[in-house]
Amino acid sequence: MKKRITVWAVALVWCLSATAAASAQKAEATVSTQQSVPAAQTINWRDSLKQSPEWYASDEAVRIADNVLLYQHDEGGWSKNIDMARVLTERERAELVKLKSETGSNIDNGATYTQLNYLARVYTARKQERHRDAFLCGFDYLLKAQYDNGGWPQYYPLRKGYYSHVTFNDGAMVNVLRLLRDVVRKRSAYRFVDEDRRLRAEKAVAKGVELILKTQVVIAGKRTIWGAQHDEVTLAPAPARKFEPVSLSAGESVGVVRFLMGIENPDARIVEAVESAIAWFRMSGVSGLRWVERRDASKPGGYAREAVDDPKAPPIWARFYEIGTNRPVFAGRDGIVRYSVKEIDEERRNGYGWYVEEPAELLEKDYPAWRKKWRP
Repeated sequence: MKKRITVWAVALVWCLSATAAASAQKAEATVSTQQSVPAAQTINWRDSLKQSPEWYASDEAVRIADNVLLYQHDEGGWSKNIDMARVLTERERAELVKLKSETGSNIDNGATYTQLNYLARVYTARKQERHRDAFLCGFDYLLKAQYDNGGWPQYYPLRKGYYSHVTFNDGAMVNVLRLLRDVVRKRSAYRFVDEDRRLRAEKAVAKGVELILKTQVVIAGKRTIWGAQHDEVTLAPAPARKFEPVSLSAGESVGVVRFLMGIENPDARIVEAVESAIAWFRMSGVSGLRWVERRDASKPGGYAREAVDDPKAPPIWARFYEIGTNRPVFAGRDGIVRYSVKEIDEERRNGYGWYVEEPAELLEKDYPAWRKKWRP
């Protein structure tokens, strides 16, 4: 524990000095960059990784990257649910500088790994040192945040509650592993990362894979899929918010399986994990039901969602399944588990994705391609 704290302290000092230097460089570049942008932003942050390779060399890409630096916490990571592409006023930038010492870094809803993906692309295109330094600081943050068992919590520094669980929810841990694996494989955007960090990332990915294998839920001697989050000590599936009970999670497990499929020359354990999960998906699809979503401003969250009987509908999968019975389960904010989405309160029924379709593509496209490549 003492060693972990010491490493954290040293890395934090490096991040503080790096981000301070980056802020100074950024201040010099901000005036000309900010004055050249239009009154309205050209892209939304959610589209920041969907641009052409040439776009990341543009002044607009640099402007957004400098925004990303302002939002970076001194500890190295970023907060979630912020449109970092928005054009900022001088007052807003000054306020963000004051907030950098606050904690709140996490990997939920795309936080931190998205910013790192973005900074890597802009640095590779423009070679601005402040973007490289911010990337390396955030990269070190991700490595520090990993548990010794190979998992990642949702928040680091740790917060009490479900935030400390190993988090597969919304692709959190899997997307961190994808980023690290891209660094290990020297993908074009990450060739600037030094060899020491690359080797550390390789070890972190190996530990993450081991954690994935250990957390695949075994029922009656058969491997199934994964929970949305797992206890950081026992590794058992764990609950999160009241409407997210202990369960098998079809939605999150698709991403886990795809990550495993991306492992080159998979060994027998990886193959077994993939094949077992595929078998579970095949037997767990729900037939004769269509999950309908439509915009409705009169409903909480602006959407109306309902399950409609339709004998011609293709199979869909519930987001959560009861461990043991494999029945789809649903819960409202009262935390009471029910077996029909129609029985939970309207706010939660309309405000959450209770059914998913992604397993269909996994079964029909991804799995056959993986099997052809690795199991001829």
